[in-house]
Amino acid sequence: MNAIKPPNRCRIVLIAPPGVSATHVRAALDGGDVASLILPQYDQGEAAFQAVAEEIVPLAQGRGVAAIVAGDTRIAGRVKADGLHVEAGRAELQEAIDAFQARMTVGCGGARTRDEALELGETQPDYIFFGRFGYDTKPEPHARNLSLGRWWAEMIEIPSIVLAGSDIASVETVAATGCEFVALSAAVFAEGADPRAAVAGANALLDRTAPRFED
Repeated sequence: MNAIKPPNRCRIVLIAPPGVSATHVRAALDGGDVASLILPQYDQGEAAFQAVAEEIVPLAQGRGVAAIVAGDTRIAGRVKADGLHVEAGRAELQEAIDAFQARMTVGCGGARTRDEALELGETQPDYIFFGRFGYDTKPEPHARNLSLGRWWAEMIEIPSIVLAGSDIASVETVAATGCEFVALSAAVFAEGADPRAAVAGANALLDRTAPRFED
């Protein structure tokens, strides 16, 4: 569920964990504003990943949430995803941008240094992600991701997504970097978590504490 007018502050991007169910995704999206959902392939084979994408992508889109497939460009096209996430070097990212950016969002990740981030940014992706899928196992965000996100927000106009920690409260720390999006995964989808309450809580924190962007 999303507001008619998106909030003028850092917004949530959900990253689906391995084996995510449609029930959990639906519950998370019922919790409030979510900009997009990234669906990584992880170690799934093509057929298994396509089956998951065929269920999750239209579910997200039906709630007004952009569905981004990370992994297989063919599957992204087959399921009519809104975007493609590329975890690769500059050459492969450039190929994806040349082939797909005219009809879908193409974002990237994988940069661990400023130089690597700048190299990827030269291809003009639609966004850059600071973090690694599945590595939000500690309550606080990784210091490197926060540092890169803060530097990027100050220097570069391309939007950035910064991975939060496993504690919902960490969205406040991420938003303070000035990034456009905060990524949540374990904090929402970990065993025992209430996805709807987690997203609602994250949005409430961002409403209270996140810096507002200029119109």
